[in-house]
Amino acid sequence: MKKVGLYCFGNDLRVHDNPALLHASHSVDILICVAIIDPKHISPNRYGLEGIGLHRKRFLKQSLVALNNQLLSMQQQLHVIIDHPMDAIAKLITLCDINVIYSTQHAGFYEKTYWQLLQKRYKSIHFRQYHGHTIFSPSQLPFDLPNVPASFSAFRKNIEKLKIPSPVQRVSYLPMQPTAHTSPALEGLTHLYREPFSVLNDQCNEGDGGFEGGEERALSHVQQYFSGQLPAGYKQVRNALDGWNNSTKLSAWLANGCLSPRTVIDKLKHYEATVDKNDSTYWIFFELLWREYFQWYSHSYGAKLFCFSGIKNQKPLTSFYAERFKKWCLGQTPYPIVNACMKQLNATGYMSNRGRQLVASCFVHELGLDWRYGAAYFERQLIDYDVAANWGNWQYLAGVGADPRGSRKFNLAKQAHMYDPEGVFIHKWHGETLGQPNLDSVDAADWPIQ
Repeated sequence: MKKVGLYCFGNDLRVHDNPALLHASHSVDILICVAIIDPKHISPNRYGLEGIGLHRKRFLKQSLVALNNQLLSMQQQLHVIIDHPMDAIAKLITLCDINVIYSTQHAGFYEKTYWQLLQKRYKSIHFRQYHGHTIFSPSQLPFDLPNVPASFSAFRKNIEKLKIPSPVQRVSYLPMQPTAHTSPALEGLTHLYREPFSVLNDQCNEGDGGFEGGEERALSHVQQYFSGQLPAGYKQVRNALDGWNNSTKLSAWLANGCLSPRTVIDKLKHYEATVDKNDSTYWIFFELLWREYFQWYSHSYGAKLFCFSGIKNQKPLTSFYAERFKKWCLGQTPYPIVNACMKQLNATGYMSNRGRQLVASCFVHELGLDWRYGAAYFERQLIDYDVAANWGNWQYLAGVGADPRGSRKFNLAKQAHMYDPEGVFIHKWHGETLGQPNLDSVDAADWPIQ
């Protein structure tokens, strides 16, 4: 009897350095490859926002199409399913006599919960999950989960001297997909799917800041970035608010799993050995450690990642003002630097790391808003959205997360002077304000503000 495997792609849209896919390629006779999109991500959420906005949809669609092309070259195919993950996998198990299910470990609370519930429900099926979204696996960490260090500094001191695992070999062969002969339920299987990628066919700007989804584009960008002097000068330009070459621009491909963090570190090590090794090249590694920290932070704290009081169980003195939230989203606040950053985000799906800190500080400290709405808006807009990094960073800025100082409030005028002294960025993105706009059109008694 042939062994039938189901591979569920999620945050690992690639065939290089993919331990889960490599194991599947050696372990089953028949393989079904799927990417499941939960309808809740393309519908309004509890914050009144669509979970995946146009820029994210565009990048995700490009990534899925690119992955499908990779699979087609190995006589396989990617099936995109629009369904609740629990329901979709249940149907596949029933229709196709699945023996084993593979996936890459995800830091998201809900993704982990679905996997655990499936394991409890289908005890006769083998569930195989591997770590491909992080640099390390839990067995390599110098601490036990859920006891992740309470600060990044403590985490870094524990982890930065560890030996970095090498990327696993690229998958070059995959078992056959079902046919009418090997799977009598194939006809039922095909009826399960909508037209591939149709839900992602929204009209989007095809030129969002130079980003294009897919593994091939990701690897090409890594090769290009590490082929010159940019890594050696990274630390000097990383705080720039604009400019393609002023940061690595790796985050979007890392978030979708078109690129593995170990592949980036492998390239970085080679660069340091053959070109230059300095504070800037170390800082690229330092930023990857920040990403790693938030992955394990999310694994450790689970649902607390989304709680108003954060991991500290300490509610911030903020609330929700619909008008202020809308003005922040549209870039219509009294703060030109914030407006410019938000308009850049809305137009491109991307914002610099410095810009993210400034708009988050404004959101919490100047506008007095519930930080979760800001995190949800970033989730909708950012093409490099990663559940752990996004919500972990927002907790950090709001003072309810891993920051030992309690909160981070930036002087926006001072920051604008430091990073946009000539107002070039503000002018480019039309952040200028006419006069001093009011944050609210009515006062506490609902009287119009003149």
